[in-house]
Order: sequence, then structure tokens, then C-alpha cells
Amino acid sequence: MTSARRLGMFLMLIFLVCSSTLASKNDGDFSNCESIVTKWAKSSTEYRVKESKRTLKDLLFFLHIPRTGGRTYFHCFLKKLYVKSDECPHSYDKLHFDPREPKCRLLVTHDDYSLMSKLPEDKTSVVTILRNPADRIFSTYEFAVEVAARFLVHPNLTSAIQMSRRIASKSPGVSTLNIWPWKYLVPWMREDLFNRRDARRQGEFRTIKESRNPYNVSELVMPLLTFIEDPMAHEIIHNGATFQVAGLTNNSYVAESPTIRHCVRRHPVLGRYILDVAKNRLDRMLYIGLTEDHKGSATIFANMVGSQVLSQSQALNMHSDKFSANETGKKF
Repeated sequence: MTSARRLGMFLMLIFLVCSSTLASKNDGDFSNCESIVTKWAKSSTEYRVKESKRTLKDLLFFLHIPRTGGRTYFHCFLKKLYVKSDECPHSYDKLHFDPREPKCRLLVTHDDYSLMSKLPEDKTSVVTILRNPADRIFSTYEFAVEVAARFLVHPNLTSAIQMSRRIASKSPGVSTLNIWPWKYLVPWMREDLFNRRDARRQGEFRTIKESRNPYNVSELVMPLLTFIEDPMAHEIIHNGATFQVAGLTNNSYVAESPTIRHCVRRHPVLGRYILDVAKNRLDRMLYIGLTEDHKGSATIFANMVGSQVLSQSQALNMHSDKFSANETGKKF
């Protein structure tokens, strides 16, 4: 099976995972939704590749889909390939850098593809990693529980803002609680954890020792099925990778993004337009990795992207040295 076919199947699966109760095609707003979605899709699809997509451009935009192993690429590859001054500051948080700044050569973020509207498109290469959607959703659930549970250790921290400030005071980096999608998922999970803890204290749940079913931990944490079926998960996690590549998350720069997501939830048949745009954008990317083929993907990344970054850096250093020499010559 070719890589392109596998990627297409992964994205297709995303539209089959955990569907909500949806309206039929005969609903009165279907025509209006179809008009909105198709208009956006037409304006978002690019049919020509003006130059080789395999050539690294001036700015590398790592579109980091959550829970795909992207941190490994960032720490083991990109942070070693680029010097600190090349990284766009606070990129995981929000767009806090000037895209016209020539020294900003690496942008790593959970922001979706709509961020390209703020970047010099003709000078930007995009890379990403995809993962089986069922595994990615389960991993998202586990991580949301893990981060939210830290609040139980610090009961005096009553809000995500306080926790964020505490973390920020100890580290110059961007807090997880400021990053999409965790800035939405963690406070939601934290509130649920505290409600369940309070219910245990009030005797509504049996104590942990009294529970006879080791697989029923609802006294402690939101069950996975409840998590999956909650409207919060439908808004952020279901079809999350596809909407992120399409640039339509609830963190999008596209004004009509909420309307388009609403239309697709009500009329799943319209999802094919979102899928087509996402596949078109994947086809134009410099590199796409697969979490399930981590070793193979990492090898391709090193050969395709890493080698070009090194060549690009050497060329920039030679240009910088030549410029310095010319300036020195002018002084004498």
C-alpha cells in the first residue's frame, strides 16, 4: 500500500470515528450549509504546485497534530538542526512573532493550517505527522486526565490560570495550559475530577477499597465513553486531525470555521469537501510522517528534511561570513 493511500485512509477514518447524532440531508438548512462549505472548499483548494514540494523553503512550519509523537521530532531533530535564534518565539502559544523576521526559520505549533494566512506562503514549507485516529483520541483522553490530575496534588490551585502562572514562574517555556487544545480540555477534565472527588467525600460513590470492579474507575475519573460522547470532545477531538490540516479547528483564523464545523456535524455528507481540502494540503507538504511507522518516518524525515536544513544553514553561514568580511573591508 502506498504512503498516499495510507494517509488518505487515515483521514477517511477520522470521519468515521465517534459520530454524533446528526440531521438528515433533507433538513431545511442543508442547502445553506452546502453552499457555505463548498464555497470555502473551492477557495481553499490549490490545483497547481508552482515548484517542487520536496525543496525546503526559508521557513519550516511544523503543523503538530496533538498526540502523534511530534515532540520527539521537535526535541530529537529540529532543536538540533536549528539554533535557538532560528526558532519563532512562543510559537506553541499564539502567533507572537513577525513572519517578516528573516531569522525566524522554524515554527512548531498546534495551531491549524489557517496560520498559513499569516505566513509568507511562497517561502514556507509545511510538515506534519498523522496517527490512527482511534489511538490518537485515546491518547488525548489519557493526557487530559494526566495534566488535570496535577490540580489534585495542588488543591490551592483553583483555576487553570493559577496553574499556568505557577508553571510559568518555574519555566521560561509556554505552559501546556496555554496551548490548544489543552487550554480547553484540561480545565474541563479538572472540573470533572474535582466533582467526582467531592462526590466521594459526600458518600455518593463507594470508596476505592469498596469497589469490586477494578475496571470501573468512574469514582475517580470521567470514563472514556463519557469523554468521547461529550460535546466538548465533538467540538475539539472528533475529526480533529482533519480539521487541523484543513484549518478549521476552534482555534482557526478562518472566520466561518464554527459554521462549517456545525454544518459538517449536522450533515456528514459535507465532510467529503473538508477531506478533499485536507488531502490536497497534505499532497503539497514537504513531509508527512506516520506515528505507527515511527522509525521509518524518522529516517525519511532525517534524509529529506534534515539534510536540507543543514545545507540551508551552511549556505546562510557562508553568506553571513561573506557579508561580515565585506563590511570589515569597507572600514579600512
